[in-house]
Formats: sequence, structure tokens, C-alpha cells
Amino acid sequence: ILSLMQMAKISSVLQIHQAQKKLLYIAILTYPTTGGVTASFGMLGDII
Repeated sequence: ILSLMQMAKISSVLQIHQAQKKLLYIAILTYPTTGGVTASFGMLGDII
């Protein structure tokens, strides 16, 4: 449960990072990348 709470916090901070500060977010996905990481942090990047 704690990891799900952290995932929501990080996703909201990334949204602020991208929208308000106009900074680039590069997501580097390595093998194996699990579904949760891909769905939450991986696909939020400007460059994947």
C-alpha cells in the first residue's frame, strides 16, 4: 500500500515538473520493465 501512495505522489510531482516549470522529463526503460512502472512513470516522459 505504501508503494501505491508513493506512486501517486511521484506522478503528481512529475506533472508539476512538466507543466509549470516547462522542464524535460526523459524516461529510460530497461529490460525487464514491469507493467506498473511502465503505466505510472514510464509513459509520463517527454522522451521515452
